[in-house]
Amino acid sequence: MSVVEQYARAHIVTDADLLAEEQDAVPVVLKYDPDADPRSVCVRLPGRQAHEWTFSRSLLEQGLRAPAGSGEIRVWPCGRVQAVVEFHSAQGVSVVQFDMKALMRFLRRTYLAAAPAAPAASAAPVEREAQAQLRG
Repeated sequence: MSVVEQYARAHIVTDADLLAEEQDAVPVVLKYDPDADPRSVCVRLPGRQAHEWTFSRSLLEQGLRAPAGSGEIRVWPCGRVQAVVEFHSAQGVSVVQFDMKALMRFLRRTYLAAAPAAPAASAAPVEREAQAQLRG
């Protein structure tokens, strides 16, 4: 099985956003390695000391439909076209806002990578959810 790595543009929400008109999006790496753990995804945030979180792929998928959380990770939809992922650590909280389409595209690719023998069937739930979200 192949590793899926996708770059997505995201906004890291901080108190500094209150002072700035509009903060530029930053590149975030979304990664899925079915050989390491077929049930988990990884999100890597940029910075001098890049932060990386690994959590359940199903948590990400559930959080695109309704608020969901487990341990240090929370995911919820933000309107019709965005989603928020909140990471808690001893250093504080990182709140990251993504375009929902980027996360759905990533999830679809993870299901295709995890089940190469039947990609259409395994990707169908994510594909239907993406179409429903875009229709509103």
